[in-house]
Amino acid sequence: QVQLVESGGGLVQPGGSLRLSCAASGIIISVNGMSWHRQAPGKERELVASITSAGSTNYVDSVKGRFTISRDNVKNTLYLQINSLKPEDTAVYYCNAVIRSNRYDRPSDYWGQGTQVTVSS
Repeated sequence: QVQLVESGGGLVQPGGSLRLSCAASGIIISVNGMSWHRQAPGKERELVASITSAGSTNYVDSVKGRFTISRDNVKNTLYLQINSLKPEDTAVYYCNAVIRSNRYDRPSDYWGQGTQVTVSS
């Protein structure tokens, strides 16, 4: 069974930084696209940043220049470096990965449990 476990969230002042991590574990044949999403209170979950297995990245406009997504394909770990945090970045951050865990089946979508990021003075 594949699991994604996030870490690195917390309470930070405006202008501060955090680094989120998402480690995939279990039987993993290959990891395709990976991404970070967030859900603020009362709002729908939104895609924040994504990265392909080759390292190509995309970001939602509101985080461009402040967030950096990266991955370690050896450790099967996804990262999100968040700088210049704003109160509107407050949300639960979730990682997502498309993972093949069986050579006979198509890759499946997996989600982490979420990590809270709160930006407040």
